[in-house]
Amino acid sequence: MAHSGKCSEERTATHADCVRGILTVVGMRSVERRLERLVDGAVGRFFRGGVRPVEIGHRLVREMADSRSVGVKGQSVVPNHFEVQLNETDLAHFADVEESLVRELCEAAREAARDDGWNFMGPVQVILTEGANVRPGQLRVDARMKEADGATGVLHLSNGQQVVLGEYRLTFGRLPECTITFDDTNVSREHAEICPDGDGFVLTDLGSTNGTTVNGVAITSRRLDDGDIVSLGATTSFEFRAG
Repeated sequence: MAHSGKCSEERTATHADCVRGILTVVGMRSVERRLERLVDGAVGRFFRGGVRPVEIGHRLVREMADSRSVGVKGQSVVPNHFEVQLNETDLAHFADVEESLVRELCEAAREAARDDGWNFMGPVQVILTEGANVRPGQLRVDARMKEADGATGVLHLSNGQQVVLGEYRLTFGRLPECTITFDDTNVSREHAEICPDGDGFVLTDLGSTNGTTVNGVAITSRRLDDGDIVSLGATTSFEFRAG
């Protein structure tokens, strides 16, 4: 989606930033859906008249698109560490909801990456901070690629359980001997495993009947990225979070 035309100097940066590089429609819409829910909720009153969460989300995705590079295996790698600089007034408006906002911005970045097939070098992090010479209604974003500090990860299961990964092999299936068992006939007796690999984790299908997918793509073995959605068969899935 290309945009042309000159930005008006009289408009604030959040309303007047021209889109540079390629921003996919699907990725941007996923950001809008997630952050508009936050604005429409009880915390929406905090954002009137200043920087809105969806504007920050758009900037994060724009920075990801503009800063894409190609990894050693030919995959698209994008920034995962974002410092969002705001005017002190806008930052103060976010003080009571900062934790929720940061969580939603991180998830919005993960969703955009999944939609566009982008990969991260480490966990997604968003930091809100006061920026020098940033006027009300403006923002600056410093986006960088940052590796994880050691191999750590968490699996978020659909039942709300969180499983911390470490220096051990984790197995999935219907057998009681598996580390995590699922009462689902679409899941094989020994379906898949996750093993530590250097500073990350590798998911491997163990010859299951219905297969294993990551973000909807069938795999035999794949290194997991922050925000990946893993599906065992057609009905059991969970999310991987790095860091």
